[in-house]
Amino acid sequence: MPPASLIALQNAEIIMGAARHLALLPEVTAERIEWPVPFADGIPILAGLRGRRVVALASGDPFWYGAGSVFARSFAPAEWRALSGPSTFSLAAAHMGWALEDTVCVGLHAAPLARLRPHLGQGARAIVLMRDGAAVADLAAYLDALGFDETQMTIMESIGGPRQNIRNATPATLPSDISHPVCVALHISGQGTGFTHASGRNDALFTNDGQITKRPVRALTLSALAPAFGEHLWDLGAGSGSIAIEWLLSHPSLSATAVELDPTRAARASRNASDVGADRLKVITAAALDAVAGLPRPDAVFIGGGVSQELLETLWRIIPSGTRLVANAVTLEAEVLLANWHATKGGALMRIELAHAKPLGTKRGWSSAYPIVQWSVTR
Repeated sequence: MPPASLIALQNAEIIMGAARHLALLPEVTAERIEWPVPFADGIPILAGLRGRRVVALASGDPFWYGAGSVFARSFAPAEWRALSGPSTFSLAAAHMGWALEDTVCVGLHAAPLARLRPHLGQGARAIVLMRDGAAVADLAAYLDALGFDETQMTIMESIGGPRQNIRNATPATLPSDISHPVCVALHISGQGTGFTHASGRNDALFTNDGQITKRPVRALTLSALAPAFGEHLWDLGAGSGSIAIEWLLSHPSLSATAVELDPTRAARASRNASDVGADRLKVITAAALDAVAGLPRPDAVFIGGGVSQELLETLWRIIPSGTRLVANAVTLEAEVLLANWHATKGGALMRIELAHAKPLGTKRGWSSAYPIVQWSVTR
């Protein structure tokens, strides 16, 4: 324990922490308060101790998948001071001999396993925080189901403490007596396939009923939407949700709201997002015109279905200056509508015509898809 932390403990009137943290304390005279479950219930208790010398215990570096950001949001800067130690990720990387900057670090103790999906690929290295032993077993089953059954799993219980226990396994040889707190270092291996990091991912990634922006058009659409750090997307007429999901996969800082009138498609879009680790997608079941007034401010808007004069007029009225708007049209009526808006508002109008080689008797020929007209403009 760093000297500053020891001094803080010795001078504290009250020490709050989880039972396992309190059990590791040296001899101190401070009153001990066990942090309740769920974690959020402890914040009002801590706030009620204002004006007294209080130490709140957290593991390692509290600002890396820890409690630090919660404290920082809940109290004024002058009310707290962080005394950080090595994070679990740092301790695990040091044990493995892995460069931390080249290792994926993910907190899965309170998040779905699919958050790991975009990072999986042959030879990838990851350190993941897990809730408990049962969650580690779920992780092993998840990797096995995706074909990464040869992954080397280094299970680290209570790392850095007196109860430290480190064991090696694969998904098939996982021990059954894993205890909390636990993290796992993963060296991914097996016959599974990782994600491409380019936009225009395989259509098979998105369960759909045919209402989907196909891969080549999706790549062009994402290019026009041009996601950048921290931006928010409206995906109107979301269908399978593929555009919003690929937007989210571009960077973890991005957010998106998908609006879909059909409840079956809306539920499917939500599942698609969860399956690929983009569970932060918010899906609203409604007509676009009914939903847009109450949505968070957008940086980009995509109209994938149901483009109309009324919708364009509404969007042009309510979206902020600088917002990028992209609309795709398949029908002649929608093409005319976009052509007219392009004539008055500017931007770029592009016709996308794709053809795929298919058998033609004993030879091959081109089979053309319906052409798509795409209008992109900055408000």
